[in-house]
Amino acid sequence: MIELPILNYTYDEEQLGFPEPPKMPDPSIGVGERIATGAIALGILGVLLCGLAGFGRGGWWAIGVSFGLLFAGGSSLSWFRFRDTTPGIRHDHTMFRSVQRRGWIAWGLAILITSFYIVFYWYAELQNAGMPPLLEGMIRLVDPVSFALQGVAADQYFFYGFIYTLAILVFGVRMIMKYRHNRYHIIRTISVSFFQLGIAFMLPGILRRLDQPEFYFTYFWPLQPKYLWPGEAGKLSGLLEGGGVIGMFMIGFGIFAILVATPLLTYFFGKRWYCSWVCGCGGLAETLGDPWRQLSDKSTRAWRVERIMIYSVLLAVVLITILLWTNYYLSQGILGSFSRIAYKTYGFVILNMFAGVIGVGFYPIMGSRVWCRFGCPMAAILGILQRYFSRFRITTNGNQCMSCGNCSTYCEMGIDVRAYAQSGENIVRASCVGCGVCAAVCPRGVLKLENGSSLHGRYS
Repeated sequence: MIELPILNYTYDEEQLGFPEPPKMPDPSIGVGERIATGAIALGILGVLLCGLAGFGRGGWWAIGVSFGLLFAGGSSLSWFRFRDTTPGIRHDHTMFRSVQRRGWIAWGLAILITSFYIVFYWYAELQNAGMPPLLEGMIRLVDPVSFALQGVAADQYFFYGFIYTLAILVFGVRMIMKYRHNRYHIIRTISVSFFQLGIAFMLPGILRRLDQPEFYFTYFWPLQPKYLWPGEAGKLSGLLEGGGVIGMFMIGFGIFAILVATPLLTYFFGKRWYCSWVCGCGGLAETLGDPWRQLSDKSTRAWRVERIMIYSVLLAVVLITILLWTNYYLSQGILGSFSRIAYKTYGFVILNMFAGVIGVGFYPIMGSRVWCRFGCPMAAILGILQRYFSRFRITTNGNQCMSCGNCSTYCEMGIDVRAYAQSGENIVRASCVGCGVCAAVCPRGVLKLENGSSLHGRYS
């Protein structure tokens, strides 16, 4: 029989006045890290001098002393920082760095990224309102790359694609070095880097050089609804009229991808085949956003808000698609002006504000998967298929769980993984992107990513 004093025993560290646990001493900085940091500093100086001041603008050497040094310095910094450490997950300083715990550095970085996205999306409007051409020098700096790839001068969207790809490649090296003990993370990081560099950045430029319609094979409806929207709202007419056989192939690929490939691949592999291996949004979140994955809200309230928001966005894009096609066949006879307002509003609020400004700008405040978790309509469709019709699951061995909480802490999608592990339940959640970090940070091998022999047996 348990004694009453034991039942009444309470131990509250905060009430007893215990301070935060001591911080690990800062690691020593080696020669290689110092050189890499110097290269990054010189690269930033090169961007300012060549991009803003105009020195050597338009030449390859200017790209070399600016973005080239940034790439070399950023990649080598991760190499030198992790190469002599013991392979495995290290939690040192994660909860103490201002930039990783919503400190003033994190807020400053969030404001900086958000401001960039606002300037980028509404560059022309802001210039008309009197803003100086802040991005013009940077855009002209990457002209040599644009001429080599697509045969024309760069515009703001090519510049954005360039720095977006550069960020994934640089922080992809960091991801590989940090998780080098885990083969799964090495392969999927290489995968998202390949799809971003080769398919999302280079291939559209090559198509443009060949006088073919620009097309992104890694994005399709509903994530990129314009490819299947008719009339002036979408790009379907341009693909049909200006693309010829290749345009017809692009349309066929988009239809095949959403109707055949998506259900089939999700059945076998879950939504991870896209969200963690192919998608550029997921690629940026898994590389650049990795230092902030622990900031995702794990509360039940956040889960409730997540389900309401993400399925609302999916419903919105479905209804707008139906409305646009109905109006197209009826020659804008039903709610013609409203349909224009509908897709314009969707583009402004969802694609620009939510996916761009909030989705990336809030990395240092809300974690790396804000858009993927709360807004992406593609993730919503994949989540429904994964929840009810997929063989994928994360199995748990509850008898081995020691409740350390690493899995829940580092889940970027806000899933309380530990609760599933403690109860011995398989994790079958619509929001899970199968990144596998929960299994990688588990010290006892409690979690395992599996594709079962069928979709049955995933629930206790």
